[in-house]
Amino acid sequence: MHEHDDGEDDAGLFRAAIGKVAPLRTGADAPPPRPKPRPARRPPGDEPQPGRTRIADHPDAALGRGDASAFRRERVPARAWQRLRRGEFAVQDELDLHGANALQAETLLARFLAESAEHGFGCVRIIHGKGGGGDGTPVLKNLVDRLLRQRGEVLAFHSAPTAQGGTGALLVLLARR
Repeated sequence: MHEHDDGEDDAGLFRAAIGKVAPLRTGADAPPPRPKPRPARRPPGDEPQPGRTRIADHPDAALGRGDASAFRRERVPARAWQRLRRGEFAVQDELDLHGANALQAETLLARFLAESAEHGFGCVRIIHGKGGGGDGTPVLKNLVDRLLRQRGEVLAFHSAPTAQGGTGALLVLLARR
C-alpha cells in the first residue's frame, strides 16, 4: 500500500486506476431506445364481463398471496371501517400463526378470540403470513378469513397496513361485551 503524497493529483490516480474509457454516445450517435413490451393477451374466455364478481367479493373464493382480506358487518360505522383499514386502532393483543397447520391454527384462533373477548379487547392483530400451499394458495390466510367471517364477536377485519404486516396480517375489530 502506498502512502498518499499531498502533491499527487487525485484525478490522475483515479484515471490510472480505471484505465482507458470511451465516452458515452449522445444525440444522433446514441442507439435507439428499446421498444416497450406489448401488453400480454388474455387467454380466450378470460375477458371481463359486466356484472362479474371479483374474488374479493366472493367469500368462498381463494385469496392469493398479495390479495387483501376485508370483511365488515353492516352495523360497523363507515368512520370505524376507515380507521381499521388505515391501521389507526391501537392493537391490544396479537396472535402469530406462523408454523401452525390448519387444525392448530383453528384451535389457536378460537382460543385467542375467546380470551380477547374475555379481556374486553376492541382491536387485535392476527398474523397468518403470506405463505402458500403446494399450489401457491395461502392456506392459513384463507382459513383465518373464512373463520373470522363466521364469528359473531368479529365486527370487521382488514389486511393490515404495510408497516403492520400488510397482506400477511389482519386487524380485527371485536364487539365489546
